[in-house]
Amino acid sequence: MYTAVPQEASNFVAGVDLAFMVILGISAFFLIGLTVVMIVFIHKYRKDKHPKAVQNEGSTKLEIIWTAVPLVLVLVMFYFGWMGWRPMKNPPDEAMHVTAIARMWNFQFQYENGKTSDTLYVPLNEPVILDLVALDVLHSLYIPAFRVKEDMVPGQDKVMWFIPGSPGEFDLFCTEYCGLEHSYMITSVIVMPKEEFDAWVLDTTAVEGPAAGADVSLADQGWEVLRKNGCNACHSQDGSKLVGPSYLGGWGNTRTVVTGRDEREVAMDEEYVMRSIYEPNADVVKGYNKGLMLSYEGMVSEEEVKLIVEYLKELNE
Repeated sequence: MYTAVPQEASNFVAGVDLAFMVILGISAFFLIGLTVVMIVFIHKYRKDKHPKAVQNEGSTKLEIIWTAVPLVLVLVMFYFGWMGWRPMKNPPDEAMHVTAIARMWNFQFQYENGKTSDTLYVPLNEPVILDLVALDVLHSLYIPAFRVKEDMVPGQDKVMWFIPGSPGEFDLFCTEYCGLEHSYMITSVIVMPKEEFDAWVLDTTAVEGPAAGADVSLADQGWEVLRKNGCNACHSQDGSKLVGPSYLGGWGNTRTVVTGRDEREVAMDEEYVMRSIYEPNADVVKGYNKGLMLSYEGMVSEEEVKLIVEYLKELNE
């Protein structure tokens, strides 16, 4: 794994850090200065030294000073903040586009050649534009080391861009509370040299994670499909109740579902699994809420559904 240097992680680090240090320095100066002045005044003007109160008239000069100085300091802080923020809103014309899709509760990244990943891979020293898409509720994509964050709003076209400046692995997570499993909505950005990235992104046949390799079972590949699509945030494999029903105890049995307003018994077979993935609100398992899961049609292929079925079969043997 690469080692990362956060101070050089992206082209925005210097501007954001400079604005932060300017604001922190001004705040620290006044914190210390005002505290010292208060202590001096408490000592110098305490009651036993001045038992009789004295009326002090106003000073126009003093009024001007304590109005003008804070105004200048606020404008200084605004200037550095503006200079750090403005480049973030001006993405370059020539850049690699990646579609970042957020849903409860995972991220998925789609590349221009159709490759998808639950981890964001980007080339070193190349501009990257993320086209931000939220499928359900408000999310917010944040990469702390890059000093970039942008809200993801359903129905709105929003973008984020950056130039990775240091190879390594960096945290990427959601910073907008989006439901019960919000804290688990975390993944990584992996920055790699251009040659390695090109080899990775062009290899559209590769399967990431534990599903890679000829000796991996179909059930393990099915588990990997569930993992990369964030299904495990809502469904357990040990029978415990989460947002959705558990994988355990379902396959080969029947489930009581609510279809419209009617309850009925449905056998959990391959047809049921596929319908649950592509039309999750058609048959809702009794005791669970409708509308929490969106369709994965177009994101999970029929071949991947068959792998999920193999995993469910093995889990429930």
